[in-house]
Amino acid sequence: MAALRLAILVCDTPMPSVKAVHGDYRQIFEALLASSLAPINASKPDQAQVTFTLDGYDVVTEMAYPPDEEEYDGLLLTGSAASAYEDIEWINKLVAYVQRIAAEKPKMKIFGICFGHQIIARALGGSCVQNNGLWEIAVTTIQLNALGKAIFGKDELVSPLYRKRYPGPAHFRLQDLQQMHRDHVPTSPPNSHILGSTSITPNHGMVIFYPWSAPPLEVLNSSSPNVPLSSIHILTVQGHPEFTEPIMSKLIDARVGILGEDLAADGRLRAGGISGRHHDGLACDGVGTVGKLFGECWVRLDWYFFWLPSYQCSWLYARVVI
Repeated sequence: MAALRLAILVCDTPMPSVKAVHGDYRQIFEALLASSLAPINASKPDQAQVTFTLDGYDVVTEMAYPPDEEEYDGLLLTGSAASAYEDIEWINKLVAYVQRIAAEKPKMKIFGICFGHQIIARALGGSCVQNNGLWEIAVTTIQLNALGKAIFGKDELVSPLYRKRYPGPAHFRLQDLQQMHRDHVPTSPPNSHILGSTSITPNHGMVIFYPWSAPPLEVLNSSSPNVPLSSIHILTVQGHPEFTEPIMSKLIDARVGILGEDLAADGRLRAGGISGRHHDGLACDGVGTVGKLFGECWVRLDWYFFWLPSYQCSWLYARVVI
């Protein structure tokens, strides 16, 4: 049985109406990961089932972080109502931590959600700015490029059940995710690769590979890149795979004064999904595709990490990067 140890850097607190029903963000992500690992475990015998623990660290009010002596398989950065470009103590400390951990603990895979995506970009040499006042909210369709399609593991990022019930032209290279942001990443970090975009947000997710196992550029730039998940060090998405329709609806209602009535009304229509697109009864690809990918990346850790101690991994990473 594989037991994953995961840490989550909690960058915000849900508003009371969300927290009362769904818990804090550690609990919300715990629910996402449990649901996402279910199909992975369904194909495994009992002795090979994947379990996980998720330790939460409040990086805002407590400015708490995992002790350096703790060895985690993965690190997850949540979303936040704050802006990643703000010059605030807790945000600056978070940026510095991500920068250090990415270099010193490379065997710990790092995943960023929305604000977390933006923090990772800033920490590793990219940028985050306001997107000219443009919001993306509720379930939004993202155009995946060839690499994004390969990373998420499907020619069509809709469920097999959808293809069975609704035969016809494929929704090729599309992904539906809940959104709630008006900031974006216009400049990606060095050695990162964008996975998808929309008409107003050019970077809807990115990947950084381990330098010693990164696919060659000619493979990454091909029309059908073959990318082993074990080669992924850092993965981010601008959207919110953890948000469900009830959570999104509550967020829209609470922010209607900021969003405006027209945008809020449009978002309410898509909070439960886009008409005509189905994801095994769910509003979007959050659980079945993005969350499942997180789980698969953590499960498929490179074999050499199991016998290399942390200091040797860090030394090897630094040697390759240099």
